[in-house]
Amino acid sequence: MPTSSASTTGSARPAAGGGVQSLERAFDLLERMADAGGEVGLSELSASSGLPLPTIHRLMRTLVVCGYARQQPDRRYALGPRLIRLGESASRLLGAWARPYLARLVEETGETANMALLDGDEVVYVAQAPSKHSMRMFTEVGRRVLPHSTGVGKALLAGLPPEEVRALLGRTGMPAATDRTITTPDGFLAALEDVRRLGYAVDDSEQEVGVRCLAVPVPGSPTAAAISISGPSGRVTESATERIVPVLRQVAEDLSEALTAPGAAPTA
Repeated sequence: MPTSSASTTGSARPAAGGGVQSLERAFDLLERMADAGGEVGLSELSASSGLPLPTIHRLMRTLVVCGYARQQPDRRYALGPRLIRLGESASRLLGAWARPYLARLVEETGETANMALLDGDEVVYVAQAPSKHSMRMFTEVGRRVLPHSTGVGKALLAGLPPEEVRALLGRTGMPAATDRTITTPDGFLAALEDVRRLGYAVDDSEQEVGVRCLAVPVPGSPTAAAISISGPSGRVTESATERIVPVLRQVAEDLSEALTAPGAAPTA
């Protein structure tokens, strides 16, 4: 999973470009809470941020009043429910921002392009640009699938520690969508090793018979994201893979740069 900028900052930064320091610090604390799994104590926040406890306490009380954090019975702080609404809206925008890049993928590869996020234990498709071929793949935006049978799922999980992947698979199970679906944790972890070695993921008729998908993660995305192309196995061949994968990687890099650039909506 991508690591937020908060986790790489050893101490509180001064307000940049005339920004409001307290606002920057509040968002920094929220990102640190997310990096810690969503729940953390004041002393942990102080140690990681370099801010004094009174300052953190004041900021956290404000976040609690606004609903962006909540205090647990054990006095630790957790991310608050109002962040869900912001996250859902931001996810929809992420899909909208990705569409020009997916359209570029279609132009350069000829195949249907998708963007997907890891949402809990599931993969959710948030954007698509359809191929211009009469025979093309279609995945409904908003569709949710289990990650073990998809290229985007492999691309998303390849960045997680093996124990986290095993825990996820234990919660979801590994039902077979086709006779080529990987249905054992060991087999899936071996496939993730291939993803890390090759730098891209393949779904070869594992989700749908006769369909081949190539996927790569979007590096540095604010949330775990992957883009992919999919098409009939007769078109997305091994030789086509050699041509398509560099395009996928370049588009993923360009999309990442646009998503992480401050102050501007991404455009292809």
